[in-house]
Amino acid sequence: MTEKRAFLCFVALAIFFNSSFVLCHPTDPLKTILGDENMGSWRDNILSSTGEESPSPANVVSTLLLAQNRTNRPDILSKFRKYSGGWDIADKHYWASVGFTGAAAFVLAVLWFTSFGLALAVHYLCGWKIKFNGQESRWSLRICLSLLVVFTVAASVGCILLSVGQVKFHGETLDTLNYVVNQSEFTVQTLRNVTGYLSIAKTVSVAQIFLPSDVKDDIDRLNVDLNNAADMLEQKTDQNSIKIRNVFDTVRSALIIVAAVMLLVSILGLALSIFGHQHAIHIFIISGWLLVAATFVLCGFFIILDNAISDTCMAMGEWVENPQAETALSNILPCVDQRTTNQTLFKSKQVINDIVNIVNGFVGSVANSNPPPQPGPSYYNQSGPLIPPLCYPYDSQLQDRVCSDQELSMDNASLVWQNYTCTVSAYEICSSAGRLTPNMYTQLVGAVNVSYALEHYAPLLLNLQNCNFVRDTFRNITSSYCPPLEHYLRILNAGLGLVSVGVMLSLAIWLLYANRPQREEVFAKLSSRIRASCTSDINTVSATATPV
Repeated sequence: MTEKRAFLCFVALAIFFNSSFVLCHPTDPLKTILGDENMGSWRDNILSSTGEESPSPANVVSTLLLAQNRTNRPDILSKFRKYSGGWDIADKHYWASVGFTGAAAFVLAVLWFTSFGLALAVHYLCGWKIKFNGQESRWSLRICLSLLVVFTVAASVGCILLSVGQVKFHGETLDTLNYVVNQSEFTVQTLRNVTGYLSIAKTVSVAQIFLPSDVKDDIDRLNVDLNNAADMLEQKTDQNSIKIRNVFDTVRSALIIVAAVMLLVSILGLALSIFGHQHAIHIFIISGWLLVAATFVLCGFFIILDNAISDTCMAMGEWVENPQAETALSNILPCVDQRTTNQTLFKSKQVINDIVNIVNGFVGSVANSNPPPQPGPSYYNQSGPLIPPLCYPYDSQLQDRVCSDQELSMDNASLVWQNYTCTVSAYEICSSAGRLTPNMYTQLVGAVNVSYALEHYAPLLLNLQNCNFVRDTFRNITSSYCPPLEHYLRILNAGLGLVSVGVMLSLAIWLLYANRPQREEVFAKLSSRIRASCTSDINTVSATATPV
């Protein structure tokens, strides 16, 4: 087969993303986060009052068929016409074309089952025998014994390859599955962090100054959607990861059983043939006949799996190079919906600026003021140098702005404010120079920390929106996980092939042995010679040991 890739893609997309958490209805809360649309300028929708974009040439995306050349195979459902739809796990014709790649192994299984079954029927029902006489019997002994040893060794080597391959393959599949789950958990944690900091922002207050009530209401509505989306994604991730683990645990168990049984049958069949147990060999002939057919079917399954893996890896690689094109991946990728993400980004930026407004409002009207010494909320004996204002990270259009030299950045505001903090008496009145009491300093630092956290997670949301997150994940999959799995899939296929052919050819010789009359049984003669040689050696040793 050409250009084998690896397994993660098949797990991550064919099963994982093709689950109900992605193929959801428009009313599904997760749809608002993991939606259909790809990258678009978030500023467009942030500044749009309607939230809709008018059609324009810039918004027209190209359509790309993924892995088109590789998936150009006969389609069983279309009367074996060539499939030309490219990689698309939602298309039954794609799966029909992939299934065709395992047809050869399935045909071999049917041919073997019927042909060898007819041979057994002829032998047991018609009394078919093969006779060898004289010199021909001695030559047949040597040839049959040599071939049987070669075929048994081939089957044993295949069983070893199968055992080693399934251990490595199972380990790599779990590693790739864990990688996908970790990436999904990172997405969930990002959403939860945003909602958590937005909720904390609702409680931010400096000198009893809070966020506007309408902003708090908007935060509540947004948090409901984000929390539902995170819950749904987390739930489906757990469910699908458990299902995938169970599937591949079952595959692993099947491979272990096949390897162990085939090795036992081939070795015992060789031993029974050499030592002349003619009647017992019939049991191994029938069991081997069925096992070889099952092994061919299993080989066909792995051929289909291997081609599906290769298709998916190639499709992922092509999408990484063309992330903006409309593809079969567009409807199942975990890229955050443009409109909903814009709302989240907009609200996060708005909250950050509102918090800066609260801080600067307090600093300008209270901390930097010099009221007369009289009881009141604005007087606490503040004095000393004026506190510089906190920098607005976004302008009035919510686009990034550069802080001036006279402004404090959020990175070092808490350290600078320490220099303006005074010591206070029991009545919260400054007893030393300073414009902030320790309690005020704590409130200001809390407000800045929330703003800093929201500012930190806004770029992560943008990465989810424009698919940078997914593109990096796919790039890592194709470069780090595909090559080792390609190697272990080849070992598995080689092991299955050796086991099938080795046991199949051994069965032919076992049947030949079982068909021969007892008096002409060359393997029985060989057994007699071995026993006679052993007896002669024992007698010789006994005679030597007898005293004169």
